[in-house]
Amino acid sequence: MGMWASLDAMWEMPAEKRIFGAVLLFSWTVYLWETFLAQRQRRIYKTTTHVPPELGQIMDSETFEKSRLYQLDKSTFSFWSGLYSEIEGTLILLFGGIPYLWRLSGRFCGYAGFGPEYEITQSLVFLLLATLFSALTGLPWSLYNTFVIEEKHGFNQQTLGFFMKDAVKKFIVTQCILLPVSSLLLYIIKIGGDYFFIYAWLFTLVVSLVLVTIYADYIAPLFDKFTPLPEGKLKQEIEVMAKSIDFPLTKVYVVEGSKRSSHSNAYFYGFFKNKRIVLFDTLLEEYSVLNKDILEESGMEPRKDGEGDSEEIKAKVKNKKQGCKNEEVLAVLGHELGHWKLGHTVKNIIISQMNSFLCFFLFAVLIGRKELFAAFGFYTSQPTLIGLLIIFQFIFSPYNEVLSFCLTVLSRRFEFQADAFAKKLGKAKDLYSALIKLNKDNLGFPVSDWLFSMWHYSHPPLLERLQALENSKQD
Repeated sequence: MGMWASLDAMWEMPAEKRIFGAVLLFSWTVYLWETFLAQRQRRIYKTTTHVPPELGQIMDSETFEKSRLYQLDKSTFSFWSGLYSEIEGTLILLFGGIPYLWRLSGRFCGYAGFGPEYEITQSLVFLLLATLFSALTGLPWSLYNTFVIEEKHGFNQQTLGFFMKDAVKKFIVTQCILLPVSSLLLYIIKIGGDYFFIYAWLFTLVVSLVLVTIYADYIAPLFDKFTPLPEGKLKQEIEVMAKSIDFPLTKVYVVEGSKRSSHSNAYFYGFFKNKRIVLFDTLLEEYSVLNKDILEESGMEPRKDGEGDSEEIKAKVKNKKQGCKNEEVLAVLGHELGHWKLGHTVKNIIISQMNSFLCFFLFAVLIGRKELFAAFGFYTSQPTLIGLLIIFQFIFSPYNEVLSFCLTVLSRRFEFQADAFAKKLGKAKDLYSALIKLNKDNLGFPVSDWLFSMWHYSHPPLLERLQALENSKQD
């Protein structure tokens, strides 16, 4: 009877208190669920101290131990940063942090001569203060992650000065994009009438397409150096492979990722007949600055033909930490181009825009509910920006969790399909070895808890991908 009485009492509460309580309850439920999953995976890191028999041919014990310790440290960091984030968010809600920041924004606007009728101006000040608060509170965690964890395990390549300069630059660039886009979106919502959600959705669609188009050409170069891949065998083979599947390749770039981290990556971008491929220098064995540093620091420089080199030098070259051979790079690109050829990129855009349209439609339905605003401390006003924040971040939280899981499942399916496409290009063997190298370079731990993996991994676990490729090699 006590439990039912409590439930009855809860439903007798004012609507705004029920909404506020439900938001906090769901937030902590998700946090506890994520913590439960993380602890399952952490148990794997702690107990799996030797290379399992099925991994004996693809990973040596030294690399296995390095990856285990790296992931264990990352898991510990994730626990504490996640706990801090959850407590911070809860305290902000409990003590009225959002309405306080809105009132503070209004005072700043008042000092500049803008009254309450200038809602969009106040909204921009609110966004600036909110993102500044987020950047400052997140800075210690980012510093610790970069200069303690990543540094400890050999990934960090940044100096403190470079890091801080980069953080300031990122903040400024973010504001230069966020504030104009937000002001236009708020204006469209205000003047759009009954069908404002359609215009708002179309606006965000155009903005997302423009940002994807200009990112690598105009935004990314503000942070990293992009240079054309030099003429040579690798570039020729990339162009031949692209032409064989009708990929409209126009340029191939190498980005100097090694000045930040030794993690590696590759991607393509662009629309219609203007596609570009970007390779991280850390992915390329021949171009990786880190490989040169290893040899220079040891005072050993191998001969190009390998003749006359000592066994020590040969072992050093053989065990270079970073990057893939040209054939393996082509296999990785075969996988990435498979995403394009199989329509995965277009499908993801369609899913994203369908979701965006649905969210704006539901926002239009809910924005008039005063109890939503009252639940978060807005009793006398209903600012549009605050409505977007409340509905998209808090009210849609259960839906977003379900959608995220579904997209993770879909992503894993796409990854297997892209691997199969690379196999059709005759790259199964090279992709097999490339995946092993990339796992080693990034200290990925190849053993995972099935539930943690199912919920979090957008890419299939290494063993599953290797088994699928092994089967394909035998076909």
